[in-house]
Parts: sequence; C-alpha cells; structure tokens
Amino acid sequence: MSKDKFLGAVTSEGFGFCSVIFGWDMHDSVYTRELAISNKENGYCDIMASIDLSTFRRIPWENNVPFFLVSFFDPKTSAPICADPRGILRKVVDNAAAHDLECISGVEFEYFNFKETPESVAQKGFTRLQPLTPGMHGYSLLRTQLNQEYFHALFDESLKFGIDIEGHHTETGPGVLETALAYTSAMRIADNAILYKFLAKSVGLKHGVLPSFMAKPWGNLPGCSGHVHVSLKDREGRNAFSLSEADRDHGRANAAFEDTRYLSQLGEHFLAGVLDGLPDVMPMLVPTINGYKRLVGGEAFWAPNAVTYGYDSRAASIRIISPPSVPPSATRLEVRVPGADMNPYFALSAIFQLGMRGITKQLKLTTPPISTYQSYPARKEVISLPRSLEDATNAMMRPDSIAREVFGDDFVDHFGATREHEVRLWNAAVTNWEVERYLELA
Repeated sequence: MSKDKFLGAVTSEGFGFCSVIFGWDMHDSVYTRELAISNKENGYCDIMASIDLSTFRRIPWENNVPFFLVSFFDPKTSAPICADPRGILRKVVDNAAAHDLECISGVEFEYFNFKETPESVAQKGFTRLQPLTPGMHGYSLLRTQLNQEYFHALFDESLKFGIDIEGHHTETGPGVLETALAYTSAMRIADNAILYKFLAKSVGLKHGVLPSFMAKPWGNLPGCSGHVHVSLKDREGRNAFSLSEADRDHGRANAAFEDTRYLSQLGEHFLAGVLDGLPDVMPMLVPTINGYKRLVGGEAFWAPNAVTYGYDSRAASIRIISPPSVPPSATRLEVRVPGADMNPYFALSAIFQLGMRGITKQLKLTTPPISTYQSYPARKEVISLPRSLEDATNAMMRPDSIAREVFGDDFVDHFGATREHEVRLWNAAVTNWEVERYLELA
C-alpha cells in the first residue's frame, strides 16, 4: 500500500477490501453455500478494513517494511463483521474486562519441516517428501546441528518481528520442531501465533525448507499440536487462578477434587465452563478434516479425544498446571485439544468465552479427573469429543448448542457453513488409500 493511501486510511474509517475473503476457502474456491457476508447477490462487495495502529511491527526479512493488522466492519452500519477472527477475540477480551479480568495466554506449535519447496511438493504430488532430518529426536542437541542457519533464523527473525519466543527445540518425529511463544495478552498472542506461521514459511523459503502446520501428515507418527495455555489476571494484575496467601501452603479446602486443590475457586469455575462447552466448539479448536486424524490415537499420542482434565496430565484434554509443580504465579490451564492447524483467534475465543461462561454461571465440575478413569478403565462416564469435522460441525450448529449461546447465531451459521463446505469436499474426494485398497480386489 502506498504511504498516501495508508495515511488516508488511518485518518478515516479505513479502506475498502473485497469481502470475498469471507466467501471463499483456503484455496480460493467460493463456499458451496452462499453466505451472508459475501455472495453473488451482493456482488462480493467491499467491506471496511480498519488499520490497528497498535499492531505495528516491521518485517525484517522484507527490508523492514512496516506491517499492520486490520479489523473488518460493515461499511453501512460500522458493526464488526461477525466472522472476523480478530473481532471475535476482541469481543471475548472485552467481555472478560467487563468483569475486571484480563485474558493471558501462550501458544506452542509443533510442525514438520521438509527439504522441499512449493514447486517440488506439487511436482511430487505431495508424496515421498524428504524430512529436514531423519529419525525421532525430541529435545535433541545433535539434530539442531543440522540446518543450523534455518533453526536459528526462526528464533532470531521472530524476535526482530516482535514475536517473543520462550522455547525452540526439536520434537519427536522426522524434521519436527516445537516453538513455544511467550505468554502475553490474548490479543497479542493470537497475533503472534498467526504471524509465526507466516514467519516460519517465509524464512523457510529462503532456506529451501517447507514447514508444515498440518495436524497429522503421517498416519503412523504423532501429529502436530497447537497447545494453548490460559489464565486470567485480576484488576491488581495478580493471577486469578492462583490461591490466596492463606491457602497456598495446604491448598483449597473446598476444592472439588484433589487435582484442583491448588487452583482458585474462580479457576475451577473457568475449568468447568470449558469442559461443559468443549464438545460444542470443536470446529473452533480443530477446524480441518485432518485435525481429527490427530485425535484418533488419543492418549497413545498425547492427543486427547474426550472431555477430561487432570493435574499435570498430558493425557487429558485440559492439563492443570499449578503448585506444587510451578509457583502460584504460573498457575494456568493447558488446553491440549487444538492442533497446529488451528486458527489462534478462534481457539482462544472459544476457550476464554467458555471459561467466562463458567465463571458467570458459577459452574461446578461434574466429572472426576482423568486419573479416576485411568485407575478404573471400566468406568463409562467419560464423554468423547466429536471424532470428525462433520460430527463436530453438527454439534456446533445444533439450535441449542453452547456455541450459539456464547457466540450468537450469525457467527455460528457463517463459520459452521464454512466447515460444512470442507466436509462436502472431503466426502467427494477419492483418496490414495481407497484406490490402493479397492482398485484391484473390490
């Protein structure tokens, strides 16, 4: 954008932007069903893009060109576009602020890396791709000696780009890396998370590497997670999930279970809210067909597929991180359901909005922690999460779904229809597995 156009946009309501970005999918095919925001009838008209000056940063690998994010509004009513990811999260953050609470979060990405380019993977038909490194080498000092320039560039360019990184290392799987983005405000971490994917792919192009945030590229290997850590700050800036000074030595006497003894009552309500609504918001956490393949293995791959929680349990959907394993100030919940293919704005919105619902309704935990089921496998009370995008979308779009309660019909109808489109494409596809299995012997 020219400097003159930029200055004109920031000193006015914004600039016109084609609404088709809300009317087509990730491969620029219009959605199967016409949606309200952008369609043939309204001519895929412009919507208003408002530049958020607070998001200013420079792109270091593009000669430090200035970079800003935008939010989208209806040009006639000035109302936020119901499906704008940043707009959805802004409403959630504002809702928490109205209760004197600030949403704080961190995000971890696991991702495969290949010695490939966009051209080479297309020529190979997306098969027989060469991993950046061979073997299973999580937390390896040795594997980072290979491709050092790329590995260090991811970290260094992130800092220059305003993305603070807490940890950066190899993870289990051929060519897999894990990058943990530093804890900060919910809006900032969502921006950082979506931009880290952009950064990794941009840096990869310069080093002949193609990083992939696909949730489950290989059926016989662990998938790639997008774990989300969340907590709330009160008006004094203290962690609202941590205990008062009086309870810190022995834990909270009125905790629902031993696993929540070092989680505040407010934190327990938040946890109950997330658990209560989790099955109804799954497309916001796992938005792709492939993402549900990551959850098939369940606990075997530390990829939970049920409504479970537990103290410091990586087998549970929600891991409680609290004393005695961390200081009280670090008390938080880790939501382990999302994969690396998540949209961080939608995932964070779902988690915090469900948690705030739990707080306002003072919901109580209705199921015991995961250790109960692991000790007594015959117990049947555990609730499974949807096993496919189709099932998840159907659950979200039910007339009485919790998703409709907390996000409204306009958003659910729009986003749900985009997921229905994805399901239709998948149902019409003929895969290599089907050809190999049935071509000769059927």
